[in-house]
Amino acid sequence: MKIKSLLRQYGLYPRKGLAQNFLADETVLPRIIAAAELGPEDLVLEVGPGLGFLTKELAQRARRVIAVELDRRLAALLQEKLADCPNLQVVTGDILQVDIPGLWRQAGMEPSSPGFSYKVVANLPYYITSAVLRRFLESTARPALMVLMVQKEVAQRLVAGPGQMSLLAVSVQFYARPTLVSYVPAGAFYPRPKVDSAIVRLAVDREPRYRVADSASFFRVVQAGFGQKRKQLKNALVAGLERPAQELVAALTAAGVDPQARAQNLSVEEWVRVYERMASGCSPASLTPRSI
Repeated sequence: MKIKSLLRQYGLYPRKGLAQNFLADETVLPRIIAAAELGPEDLVLEVGPGLGFLTKELAQRARRVIAVELDRRLAALLQEKLADCPNLQVVTGDILQVDIPGLWRQAGMEPSSPGFSYKVVANLPYYITSAVLRRFLESTARPALMVLMVQKEVAQRLVAGPGQMSLLAVSVQFYARPTLVSYVPAGAFYPRPKVDSAIVRLAVDREPRYRVADSASFFRVVQAGFGQKRKQLKNALVAGLERPAQELVAALTAAGVDPQARAQNLSVEEWVRVYERMASGCSPASLTPRSI
């Protein structure tokens, strides 16, 4: 009722095209705040602040909050509703397009300076979750921590282990250590979505957790492996990389990986070993990266 009243007050309505589902159960907010472990010196970048209930909680605890909102109507509402938060900056824009380091520079901070650190808090629509994760994890200014509200099935994929791995899981776990905080039922949102959600916490290392000669080429290999998940790994890699089967079997065996395994069975460490064996026995051109 509180959300409906606020929307009516400002003449707004949820936009299906932006997958707007506002968190209506305020008992969920403390879980998000606790997972973010906020202190008075923390810098926070919030994606999709919506109606600003979580934004206000963040601003009351952190040193600085930058809230990026795609919907101009909601951005205007936030600027009016939270005008009494001097440490809050509302930015109207698409998080997939904005210059993340530039946001902090505009706030008077230099992301490349020693000791600079920030956290991300976001309620992400399913259709941009993977893209947003790549945007932050591959940025020159990676966050130290991400606390995300995502679709339940996506959360389970993020924290999956060998046997249930996916391209998304490898891409995230290459940079961060994800944990599932709690599930959030569909009834906690307005309008009610068709699926449940979950809060996940990603502890991000300042440097990638695994060292490879070229991360783009590494993900090219992983992508090829997951390109045909039902196939044995050797066959999927042959099809995806157009390399001789004998060469790939030799690389897999040398890496301690069964050539007949499926891609979802490999840990990130095993993918790194496979890539290293393949990279050491071929020219860089044969591992030309493609977008993941």
